[in-house]
Amino acid sequence: MNVKEIAKAMKKDAPQLASTQVEERNKALEMIKASLEEHKEDIFKANKEDLKYADENGVTPAVKKRLKFDENKLHDVIAGIDQLISLNDPLHKILLKRELDQDLVLTRISVPIGVIGVIFEARPDALVQISTLCIKSGNCAILKGGKETANTNKALFTLIKEAAIKAGLPENCLAQAEAHSEIDELLKCEKDVDLLIPRGSNAFVQYIMNNTKIPVMGHADGICHIYVDKDYDINKLVPIIIDAKTQYTAACNAVETILVNRSVAKEVLPVLNAAFEDNGVKMRGTEEVNDIISVEIMDDFHTEYLDLVVSIKLVDDVKEAIEHINFYGSHHTDAIITENEATAKEFMAMVDSAGVYWNVSTRFADGFRYGFGAEVGISTSKLHARGPVGLEGLITYKYQLVGKGQIVADYASGASSFHFKDL
Repeated sequence: MNVKEIAKAMKKDAPQLASTQVEERNKALEMIKASLEEHKEDIFKANKEDLKYADENGVTPAVKKRLKFDENKLHDVIAGIDQLISLNDPLHKILLKRELDQDLVLTRISVPIGVIGVIFEARPDALVQISTLCIKSGNCAILKGGKETANTNKALFTLIKEAAIKAGLPENCLAQAEAHSEIDELLKCEKDVDLLIPRGSNAFVQYIMNNTKIPVMGHADGICHIYVDKDYDINKLVPIIIDAKTQYTAACNAVETILVNRSVAKEVLPVLNAAFEDNGVKMRGTEEVNDIISVEIMDDFHTEYLDLVVSIKLVDDVKEAIEHINFYGSHHTDAIITENEATAKEFMAMVDSAGVYWNVSTRFADGFRYGFGAEVGISTSKLHARGPVGLEGLITYKYQLVGKGQIVADYASGASSFHFKDL
């Protein structure tokens, strides 16, 4: 089947998956976990082929780091599945129950979005996270991963779908698009696909948004900031910033710009300079920064490096830091290092980002670390879902109204009246 036919078949099966009980979906997750562990050597073998292809085709180190799927990555995705299984069922929850009039009861209940298309970067672990999140939330999913991990993705997807079908889920609960041309086909499936979640470069996400009628949720850039306030703690400074920059450089929640309060710059910058040099991080900054430590001079703060490079700028106070972040940032995740509670509260209230942190690394912006059981992505949108998108971000709701023959004409004429009582 082509993508259009797959989407149509999924749309037909979506209500069946939506009506499953949590025990059925959890059983599928258990079987998926067992299958991944049982066939891990096949997955690692496929991944070695992808890594070999990357070496032969000059794939950048930042991307290569994302490609690798080894025992550590397997352990992480298994932990994510275990966490998902432990979470309460997001479906069939009564969100509101209201008596509009005697024997006329309105109920709002949680339901899946339906059919979701997820186009993601070259990260095999993302395929596991996305597919299992969609299963737990009762959503059918069409998955398109990066070509750099084609072999690993195929091995993982085959195991996941086979396990889901054996567990009793609908035949069309999951599908994989493998060819790049299928992306454009997917963008035209507005009748059958309810939501698109793209994960990739700014240019790629903008292309998706500009070429489809399907609602799109996601983020384009991860230009994250850390502001070092005048009331910083020297013992927290280096561990937080080094973790945010180097723990996983290629991640969208890695810090890209450090803002330093001008009044403590002569104390802070030499400390950061030594720490960055020890960790192989290249520094870029304004001429003012270069007057204190040696950096490559620059004044463009729109860059997401995804590499061992960081921008540095001095600011007068928290207000200037907030203005800089709200203008140059991508509304992803930004942090402040300070011992001043009033300053921290001002920063956290005024920075317009999906995640705003106080004295912690930006790398905590992650569905697994939030207890969501991994994520399908991070949304910088303000509609529907924001931040790491876990189970709650993959559900919506519907209203059910039950009565005994009531008609609107009676209420319009005054023969009957509403008395609204929450039950």
